[in-house]
Amino acid sequence: MQYTDIRFPNLGIVFSHVGRYISIGDFPIMFYGIIIAAGFLAGLFIAQKEAKRTGQNPEIYMDYLICMMIPAIIGARAYYVIFSWDYYSKNPLEIINLRHGGLGIVGGVAAAIVVLLIFAKVRGQKAALMLDTMTMSLLVGQIMGRWGNFFNREAFGGYTDSLLAMQIPVGYFAQNGRLAEIQNAGLMDHLVNLDVGGQTISYIQVHPTFLYEGLWNCLVLLVIFLYRKHKKFDGELLCIYLMGYGIGRFFIEGLRVDQLQIGDTGIAATQVVCILVFVGSLVAMLIRRRKAAASC
Repeated sequence: MQYTDIRFPNLGIVFSHVGRYISIGDFPIMFYGIIIAAGFLAGLFIAQKEAKRTGQNPEIYMDYLICMMIPAIIGARAYYVIFSWDYYSKNPLEIINLRHGGLGIVGGVAAAIVVLLIFAKVRGQKAALMLDTMTMSLLVGQIMGRWGNFFNREAFGGYTDSLLAMQIPVGYFAQNGRLAEIQNAGLMDHLVNLDVGGQTISYIQVHPTFLYEGLWNCLVLLVIFLYRKHKKFDGELLCIYLMGYGIGRFFIEGLRVDQLQIGDTGIAATQVVCILVFVGSLVAMLIRRRKAAASC
């Protein structure tokens, strides 16, 4: 039996036959990869539109995207591997096996920023202006990318009966060798049994934290879109993005059952990073605003 439905019972929504990939011949192409690629293209379109508005050369952003794509993926993978080292130290060949998932967006964003700083220096561009130009693109890419988690049935939280509660068949995890994942998270203690076509199917019912993050990022995107014409200095939009994303991700990360943790401390690595990013961005914005005001 194929366990391919995903349900949002309190919204009355059922997605049937949700696959993870499409096949071209015998070669599977994961929806996650397709969505990530679409996110890059959507981000490029938005960046070029914003570049035109601010008097920059839009073609610069095509060049930057080409330079940034591979380092961003490497950064995202490195972040995940570093905080999952107990597993990868015993399975080193799995480090390069991206088909089994395992990307940390925080590492990808960090790599993209580093590449942009180097790119701007080499090409004689204003790095702070480029960073501002890329903030909306980055958010759109993140919003789209989270739907890759939907197809992969990942990045969810613990049990809930809230309005946005999501149900996934236990059989899906059994068929894909991921049963231990939900067992270790204690999700088997709150199973929901439903009659589906005359057969009783057991579901886990969880927080769709990938959806929460996507919705939060939509709000951050709206704030930046409305404020971008009123910014006080180049780099301010990046600060707003890092603060907004950081505080939202901090609370959402606390709900997830697949947290990347710092060793055996039980401390979520991403929550620590979010705190540091929020504080650093706030301090940078206050200092730059004070300088901007003093120069007026």
